Amino acid sequence: MAFLNFLKKDFSKRWQLYLMLLLPVSHAVIFKYIPMYGITLAFKDFSLRDTMFGGAWVGVKYFRQFLGAPMFWSLLKNTFAITFYSLLAGFPLPIIFALALNEMRSRRVVKTMQTITYAPYFISTVVMVGIILQVLHMRVGMVNNLLDLLGFERIDFMGKVGYFRHIYVWSGVWQSMGFSAVIYIAALAGVDPGLVEASVIDGASRLRKIWHVFLPSIQPTILIQLIFAIGGLMSLGFDKIWLMQNSVVLPVSEVISTFVYKRGLEQRQYSYATAVDLFNAAVNFALLAVANFSSRKIGGASLW
Repeated sequence: MAFLNFLKKDFSKRWQLYLMLLLPVSHAVIFKYIPMYGITLAFKDFSLRDTMFGGAWVGVKYFRQFLGAPMFWSLLKNTFAITFYSLLAGFPLPIIFALALNEMRSRRVVKTMQTITYAPYFISTVVMVGIILQVLHMRVGMVNNLLDLLGFERIDFMGKVGYFRHIYVWSGVWQSMGFSAVIYIAALAGVDPGLVEASVIDGASRLRKIWHVFLPSIQPTILIQLIFAIGGLMSLGFDKIWLMQNSVVLPVSEVISTFVYKRGLEQRQYSYATAVDLFNAAVNFALLAVANFSSRKIGGASLW
């Protein structure tokens, strides 16, 4: 009751702020929370003839079906292989890049480098995959033309299983590195100048200054970003993989997200696809909780 009285009094004073919150809160409720009822499809035998409230309850039938499916371990292996590879390759590089820019003295060079590295982030996924396919094309691709010019044999990059993960991960690193470095550049701008000056007076080299001043100062930012990165490991978007997929590389490129798309939209197994996606979300949440707990224990920074 006391809380309601406080809310009523606060609303009368700051009704403009509450009015500004109305639109984003409404958007969250309509497009985020209400659709969460669709999770119940994972526990129903749903078809298009039923309404969202129809369908017979089948419990964990589709979870058991997925966990016992022959492709379960293959999907899990491919998903983890690509996501962990992306994390190992893509997480440290923006930090290194931000530290390198921070050490540059010429502001013109810094701005030029930032512009060049930011630009790929704004290329759409479809265009990005089109560029990859054109550059790596076996007959007319720039890379193969260069190999041919140097006297090497042409390579069918998109037709060999061993190249798929490398192409996917490093093209993603190239596209997102500059944009991901923005938050670290902002964190470095907030480092205490007194600490930097003290390290210079003590005769610290650039590497020593980076290791003992800059990295400890931005450690909380790094840990929070790492938690977000680990929490999004299983949220591997299907669009880029789907566009890069072909029958040859399917054994290493079929991940949970593409499997859900095929089963749900192509084969219309809505309940089964929902159950698989819910399993994926549960694993994602478990990884986020473990990363948050570990970060709080080791570095003292956490989301909750």
